[in-house]
Amino acid sequence: MILFKKGDELKKYLIKKTAEGISIGFVPTMGALHEGHLSLVRAAKERNRLVVCSIFVNPSQFNDPQDYLQYPKTIDQDIFLLEKSACDILFLPEVQEIYPQNYTPLHYELGSLETLLEGKYRPGHFQGVCQVVDRLLAIVMPTILFLGQKDYQQCMVIERLIRLKQYAIQLYIVPTMRETSGLAMSSRNLRLTEQDRAKAAAIYTGLKHIKSQLQPGNIESLCNQVTADLLEIGFDKIDYISIANAKTLEPIDVWDGETALVVLAAAFLSGVRLIDNIPLT
Repeated sequence: MILFKKGDELKKYLIKKTAEGISIGFVPTMGALHEGHLSLVRAAKERNRLVVCSIFVNPSQFNDPQDYLQYPKTIDQDIFLLEKSACDILFLPEVQEIYPQNYTPLHYELGSLETLLEGKYRPGHFQGVCQVVDRLLAIVMPTILFLGQKDYQQCMVIERLIRLKQYAIQLYIVPTMRETSGLAMSSRNLRLTEQDRAKAAAIYTGLKHIKSQLQPGNIESLCNQVTADLLEIGFDKIDYISIANAKTLEPIDVWDGETALVVLAAAFLSGVRLIDNIPLT
């Protein structure tokens, strides 16, 4: 595996590879890698000659400064896992490499995605996501970009970014990887105790319950019940349990039995914010 810290050096290297007809798969991460990330690397390897992974904890997407400071950093372990997974290139930039002094942030027109769910509860978050992904895509210019379905809304945002910037890049979404308990794999899980991890699996249990009970008609009570159940077992706060249109994320209270749906959750446990989702139809 080759390590790059400078964007211009990486870009020069990849332009040469692209000219040789080599396809490039790209997996952007914030480190603290787990099996979910590695599933993206494997998917990229299956579909491309060259796989690039980036590790960069992006300050502009954290609306909570404390969350940024506490974000897990396990770089030595990350490098070991990437080498073991046959990743070809690791891009490991410093903050000033992504956001140099002359950098002027763009504003990205994200429509209602910026006001619903994550957009509502994390103001400015998706602008920060677009800033860093835009910068990374301009450097790597991959054939295919690989993202995880756990970040459902973020996948939609980045899909819109690709259209806005007219990048000739395919987007490939890899299914959510889960612990044996059902808990969605996340770097933030490192901040949970073993007892909390067991309790956190109740999010997935609740989402599956909603899927099993789904019927045409009024469906709002399904979310209310799961919210109450999570609070009862000791979750700190529930930002949302929402059944939404799978294509727009507009909330659905009354279902026609045909519209494709997804149920999404964001909840705090022991101060750690956890998200998850599953398609309902």
